[in-house]
Amino acid sequence: MDITPLAIPDVLVLNPRKFADHRGFLSETFRADAMTAFGVDFDWLQENHSFSAQTGTVRALHFQAGAPQAKLVRVLHGAIFDVAVDLRRGSPTYGSHVSAVLSAENWMQIYVPAGFAHGFCTLAPETSITYKSTAYWQPALEGGLRWDDPDLAIDWPVKPEDAILSDRDRQWAPFADFESPFAFTAD
Repeated sequence: MDITPLAIPDVLVLNPRKFADHRGFLSETFRADAMTAFGVDFDWLQENHSFSAQTGTVRALHFQAGAPQAKLVRVLHGAIFDVAVDLRRGSPTYGSHVSAVLSAENWMQIYVPAGFAHGFCTLAPETSITYKSTAYWQPALEGGLRWDDPDLAIDWPVKPEDAILSDRDRQWAPFADFESPFAFTAD
């Protein structure tokens, strides 16, 4: 498995190898020892599956305070533009974001550490993703940021008027009003 840090080095892109023959393929989509080599060492507690019927569906920008979640995201069908925003007070990259295109075709995954907001936009119809997390989802602890906030300057692949959003995702506060519950700790 190839693992590459992005511009915010705590966010990693994983590229698992596929071993293919006439029957199909086998792929190790997760190896604890490979992640430990990059300083990622914990147990995954929950796995979620998200399906979006239409291209341009935006699910963003979410985080969980009190029980922060690291996530390992991969696409089973379709494609997404995936985003991670650093929310760790004191981080040299606080308020910055990184992104990657993940698809069933490129087979890449993204590791988003705890203390980041996470979101994605579908690039294909009938997109299915799965993601592991390090903490259980607790709706009372969930938070979010305005997905199209100009202060975050995320170059989403969909126009705001064309984005398909939940009512809740339309109402998150802008980054300027955000008081982060996360702190940066240097290793």
